[in-house]
Amino acid sequence: MPQQRRFDHCEDWEYIRSNWDIRPDTNYLNHGSFGISPRPVLEARRRWMDECDRQPMDVYIRLVEPELRRTRERLGRFLGTARTNLALVENATYAMNVVAESFPLGFGDEVLLSDHEYGAVVRIWQRRTERVGAKLVIAKMPERFESVDQVRDAYLAGLTNRTRLAVFSHITSPTALIWPVAEMTKAIRSRGVAVCIDGPHAPAQVPLDLDALDCDFYLASCHKWLCAPLGTGFIYVHPRQQEIMQPLVKSWGLLPPAFPASWDEEFLWQGTRDYSGFLAIPAAIDFLEQIGLDNFRQRTYWLAQLAEQELCKRTGEQPLGDRSGGWYGTMTHVPLPAGDWSNLQRDLWEKFRIEAPVVHFQDRWFIRVSCHLHTTRTNLNHLFQAMDHLLSNRT
Repeated sequence: MPQQRRFDHCEDWEYIRSNWDIRPDTNYLNHGSFGISPRPVLEARRRWMDECDRQPMDVYIRLVEPELRRTRERLGRFLGTARTNLALVENATYAMNVVAESFPLGFGDEVLLSDHEYGAVVRIWQRRTERVGAKLVIAKMPERFESVDQVRDAYLAGLTNRTRLAVFSHITSPTALIWPVAEMTKAIRSRGVAVCIDGPHAPAQVPLDLDALDCDFYLASCHKWLCAPLGTGFIYVHPRQQEIMQPLVKSWGLLPPAFPASWDEEFLWQGTRDYSGFLAIPAAIDFLEQIGLDNFRQRTYWLAQLAEQELCKRTGEQPLGDRSGGWYGTMTHVPLPAGDWSNLQRDLWEKFRIEAPVVHFQDRWFIRVSCHLHTTRTNLNHLFQAMDHLLSNRT
């Protein structure tokens, strides 16, 4: 049983924070874009890299396939699904391309996204729909997120009798909002439409039970909140969709003389590549589970809430959803005052060595702050002081 820790007591977390080797000049508040792995994960990856450098034949020919299966079994237990429903890929963007290239679309068919979707996802589906003469539809979401019914119904308003696939984020990248994916999936599937959930920010940040969710596709990166190495992710495919799936890179799937007998085996062997990041995923899961996922979520939620409160005091603005309503987790997303803030992210880094994204969304500027177990009140206080300086210089 993981030791319970006071989430608001920074001294209780100092030992855990010491597992990260963040560059000393950096206040890193952007775990939501590129996570930083703790030392046990880096060590696990390094062991596989060293082993491959010393004896690549043994690693590639004898060890990779069974070890990748064990990785998927461990990841499947963490996500609430079977190994055979998962394939390991580089990131959620790669996985979305797999779905786009595999899902059958014809002339006049429609794919539904929302106006909160990640820009790369929009581009992926623009290319796919344009190529086959299908239509990309963008659902307009409310200016403020106030209830599950409101959000679900706003998205459902974009469905028509031509909609073949509904694509939406679990936790949005530009706005950091946690969407009611279970309620949305149930409503959409009841209309006979397939569901693809883009979930790179979800694993570890929120509990996941993919079998219970019953979506058709779920895609995520493991390098964000789960803290696996950069370049690791997965695609979940429900059994009802597995026969259509094809990898973007066609290779052996399984090393000869074996032959792939299922969709997931087509993704196992895709040529000579660095598998060490994938093989370190179990170490990342172990690290967080030893701390306790509830401990992790309570601590990082408290830090994000503190960041939100203090930034709102300084900007005089309010987020797009109420945190008490469950719209935010370990990230906060605060609007900036009216004006051009296109240089703010650069100024935060160049003047204060703070990494935090500044997002332009629907003609407004926002600052997004991501908190993890390496985040401290000192990190946040440095941000607050920097914002005091930068805001005062604009008035």
